[in-house]
Amino acid sequence: MGYILLAVQAHVPSLHPPSCNPGQQTTTCESLHGSNLSLLLLGLYLIPIGDGAARACLPALGGEQFNKSDPVEQRQEASFFNWYTFAVSTGGFVGLVFVVWVENSKGWDIGFVVCALCVLLGMLIWIAGFPFYRNQLPTGSPITRILQVLVAAFKKRRVKLPENPSDLKQIKHDEASAIEILHRTQGFHCLDKAAVDTGKTGAWSPCSITQQGNTMDTRLGSIRISPATLFVIPTVFQMVILVVYDRFIVPFLRRITGYVGGVTHLQRIAIGFLSTTVATGVAALVEIKRKKVAEDNGLMDATSGIPISVFWLTVQFFLLGIVDVTSFVGLLEFFYSEASMGMKSIGSSIFYCILGVSAWLGSLLIQLANRVTKHRDGTGGWLDGTNLNRGKLDRFYGLLAVLELLSLFIYVFFARRYVYRNDQKVVVDEDNKIPSERAINAI
Repeated sequence: MGYILLAVQAHVPSLHPPSCNPGQQTTTCESLHGSNLSLLLLGLYLIPIGDGAARACLPALGGEQFNKSDPVEQRQEASFFNWYTFAVSTGGFVGLVFVVWVENSKGWDIGFVVCALCVLLGMLIWIAGFPFYRNQLPTGSPITRILQVLVAAFKKRRVKLPENPSDLKQIKHDEASAIEILHRTQGFHCLDKAAVDTGKTGAWSPCSITQQGNTMDTRLGSIRISPATLFVIPTVFQMVILVVYDRFIVPFLRRITGYVGGVTHLQRIAIGFLSTTVATGVAALVEIKRKKVAEDNGLMDATSGIPISVFWLTVQFFLLGIVDVTSFVGLLEFFYSEASMGMKSIGSSIFYCILGVSAWLGSLLIQLANRVTKHRDGTGGWLDGTNLNRGKLDRFYGLLAVLELLSLFIYVFFARRYVYRNDQKVVVDEDNKIPSERAINAI
């Protein structure tokens, strides 16, 4: 619906703002307002609502199709999240290449129609799989169960915990088939009071214990690459690295470590943290090189045409591809595998919320850095103005690298203390006590 509304607005001239030429200094461009603005915002808001709902549920739905106790399906589940990310990257690649070409050559209205048709096709394919899905029916709201524990623990905050943990309220046998039994952990002992039986009943009483490339030379031989298409480079890197990682690196590491994913989820995320730091440091060095070339050629005020190839950016793009393969997929796997039954989709939602919050914090950091580094007359900020040659983007990249290195140390500190809820070792055959030969050859 969102793409259809945007297509209608792009096609109907009466829904457009008055035409103007932003290149003329004397021209005042009028912004969209009134009902036309409301229609535009409705279309823009419907798209992330639908996209957010799908992204929250699809990883959980896909993960539920595999039985972790089966050696073959255990490996298939570990591979699923890699191919899920590959599919997301493929969608981005098609959008950056095909949809951008359609919008530039045929019009924005046709481009939005193509997007709507792609979403419709995906929905039809998803519906066609209904008879084959292993669907876990919801057994109540997990948010309600979390609140029940918090409320019960607060009510019994003055109750003394029994010395023997077995005296806490346990899951009954007739309830075990309906919900997942979680083993008691050593953390958050204050919440154990929610499981103290004080004689009261009820759900809320006792609970169980369970722009940079725009200025550079974008030519590849005789072909000039559009700056907007430069984002294809990290996307292609990510897709290639995902295939190599899943087909070759994971099986090799699995034989060495015994982990179904080659490494643990948190180790995989740490590799992404490290790659991010290195990529940002490389970006700072490339920016220093780009500005030096601009200065040597007297092009400090130029907005394009600086004689340095845009492919100097490929190193940082390659490292960012590693970030997506490690941290992106690792976080997705971590939230899914460590969340209890009924909270798988919430784990995926938390993952995407992290991405959204990080984007917002990135914008905030840009504003803060620019404000702090401005001169008393209000000019001269690191990212002030549209001329990158006069700015201090290299310093901002350096600041980011320092912050990312600090984040890596903080992450390692907490990750080393985390206790996994699920065993990530390869499932073995009960008869032979070795990894299934059928499982090894299946993937």
